[in-house]
Amino acid sequence: MIKENLQLDENGRLRHFLTIEGLKRALLMELLDTAESFTSVTEQTVKKVPLLRGRTIVNLFFEPSTRTRTTFELAAKRLSADVLNINVPASATTKGETLLDTLRNLEAMHCDMFVVRHPNSGAAHFIARHAAPGVSIINAGDGRHAHPTQAMLDMFTIRRHKGEFHRLTVAIVGDILHSRVARSQIQALSTLGVKEIRIVAPRTLIPACAETLGVHVHHDLREGLRDVDVIIMLRLQRERMRGAALPSEHEYYQLFGLTEDKLALAAPDAIVMHPGPINRGVEIDSTIADGPRSVILQQVSHGIAVRMAIMSRAMQPRPSQEAAP
Repeated sequence: MIKENLQLDENGRLRHFLTIEGLKRALLMELLDTAESFTSVTEQTVKKVPLLRGRTIVNLFFEPSTRTRTTFELAAKRLSADVLNINVPASATTKGETLLDTLRNLEAMHCDMFVVRHPNSGAAHFIARHAAPGVSIINAGDGRHAHPTQAMLDMFTIRRHKGEFHRLTVAIVGDILHSRVARSQIQALSTLGVKEIRIVAPRTLIPACAETLGVHVHHDLREGLRDVDVIIMLRLQRERMRGAALPSEHEYYQLFGLTEDKLALAAPDAIVMHPGPINRGVEIDSTIADGPRSVILQQVSHGIAVRMAIMSRAMQPRPSQEAAP
């Protein structure tokens, strides 16, 4: 468990963003409100604000990524920061350099923030514990543990379409067991006070003691989707599965794939979300992914504003910096 005080400074302001766990509703709402203020930046002729001018942000990705790394890079550049993308497969880590040595060398170059994606759960937490004072760490996904910025852009998308959270029933469908996104989404939805959270999946893809997360578990998609306001589909994470968790993708699609007839069971104005990448014909039909109820591409667009909000809040001047000449 990552403690709240590691993410906040002595004045209760955001220093690192590692997990939703332990953060208060007021802080999450503050981040969503800040993101709202950044949405207009994309409509400007010059898509930049000077908030992080002179700061250096490093994208340190130990796993492949397209949307997450790109939106972090765009967000940093729109805040006027300098951005360094580390090609980890070609870096010194492949020659035996430790994670801490990599951190120390980059800190020696006077970098201010590290956006970290790593295959091992807890890696971002480990780096944050050893980061130099004044350096911020943002978790861009660590193993099966957490993906907090994805959860926040999902919350932003939901609020944009649905308004207040407390009236909503949300269904998360798919590979819950292996999904760091699902864990962060459940934590964020719970903190923001939604009426009901459902998780829908085969028994082999549901975590043990799932009910302790404050969710309702369903193994029948039709029942799980009945009257819901928001549907979040997840892909099958084959790369994290051990053994035969599923008989076949075809059978999975028949039972848990989102099709028009199953979507009809949700509320008439229900929205469909997906953190990507989408596997069409496995967890979702193309007619829905590209249809009028899909907000999947909007999630990608909102990711820039949300990540701008998180980075700007994590790098806001601290009292010692404010007093400096």
